[in-house]
Amino acid sequence: MRRAVFNLDEEAQIVSTSGCENKQMTNAPVKPLPKISCKNIWKLYGAKASSLLDNGKKPDLETLRKSGVIGAVRDVNIDIMEGEIFVIMGLSGSGKSTLVRCLSRLVEPTAGEMQFDGIDLLKASSSEMIEIRRRKMGMVFQQFALLPHLSVLQNVAFPLDIQGVSKKNAIDRALDVIELVGLKGRENYYPRELSGGQQQRVGIARSLAVEPELWFLDEPFSALDPLIRREMQDEFLRLQQLLQKTIVFITHDFDEALRLADRIAIMKDGEIIQVATPENLLLNPATDYVAEFTRHVPRDKVLTVGSIMSQMTHASGNPVRNNARIADIARSVLTANHPLPVIDENCKIVGSIGKNAVLDVLTTNGDMR
Repeated sequence: MRRAVFNLDEEAQIVSTSGCENKQMTNAPVKPLPKISCKNIWKLYGAKASSLLDNGKKPDLETLRKSGVIGAVRDVNIDIMEGEIFVIMGLSGSGKSTLVRCLSRLVEPTAGEMQFDGIDLLKASSSEMIEIRRRKMGMVFQQFALLPHLSVLQNVAFPLDIQGVSKKNAIDRALDVIELVGLKGRENYYPRELSGGQQQRVGIARSLAVEPELWFLDEPFSALDPLIRREMQDEFLRLQQLLQKTIVFITHDFDEALRLADRIAIMKDGEIIQVATPENLLLNPATDYVAEFTRHVPRDKVLTVGSIMSQMTHASGNPVRNNARIADIARSVLTANHPLPVIDENCKIVGSIGKNAVLDVLTTNGDMR
């Protein structure tokens, strides 16, 4: 293996640089643009609910309750960035599913603004929204909703048939996504002949067949057994690496959110309490509710090396990446005789990490406070 020399202050150390050979400096990442932007989105249920929002009013929860109105979604302001997995979490009844249905206008918001690729969704006609959903939005829900009398191939091609795509092109596209989700060879099976995980893959393939720009998934894996659920999460991450979709994903499982999310939104009583990366939720909870919500989350699976490393660069041995999770590098650090260097995406030394920092995370794992 080729080896390279890194300068660690005054001392040069030779370290293994697997993946760093011929590494070129990367430019600053381009900041993604919002795929969908929401401003002051409300969904109220009850008699004369909309009148409570007249003249820009923002009624609190107590006012809504006294008026006999249910605040399913309350004054939500979010930007969901292009290419990110945006996870929405909250207890049952917190408004997660209603919010997602507002984003696609399957449920009509009571008030607010929504921009999707420059299109004002709340001003779009019913026929325009149907076309947007058919061609730009994909949806996968907990219930697979497969058509029992159609084969896998026919189920996946179904939305393309609705679009008026020619039969040959629809079949070719359906075969491509069936292979993509790992069901090649089962094209002629019927839903009753498939396992739960395989049925969910058909649902995912069907939603991908239209090549959506925005993908909504509402607890798609919650009905699956734990092992199958884990496999589907792995499959989901593989697909996202290939396709780079903008994804809004609802789950009540924090472990699932940690595996999948770029950012997480925590909801309570129809309101978004905090939006942050998994790491920032743990390190900087905005409220006591968020702190309690994340109390038992395994810190080593969330925190990155960069969040606990020392700025001192006196270190030697195989480097670890600053974006690596503590769980993934703990053994290497704990068995080393000295702190290990930390490198960034350009293989530049940015700090070091030693046993004490890792042990501090592990000994407070699952109970930060």
